[in-house]
Amino acid sequence: MSRDLRKYTSQTNVQLIIGALLLLFIVGIGLIAWIYGIGAAAMGFLCLLGALVPIGLIAFLLFGLDVIVKRINKD
Repeated sequence: MSRDLRKYTSQTNVQLIIGALLLLFIVGIGLIAWIYGIGAAAMGFLCLLGALVPIGLIAFLLFGLDVIVKRINKD
């Protein structure tokens, strides 16, 4: 039985990132709402979304570069 360790690593990394984001948004925003109120939680949510924009742009750029490099190396 053969195991693809690269695929396993990739899946694990994706699951860790998704779990961290869910924890950040659900627990983080929930604690802000519980301690400071709904208005502060809404502002915290907007700040978290704003912080994810540059991270998402960088991830998109790196994914695009990866696709380009794989196409060049395939030929």
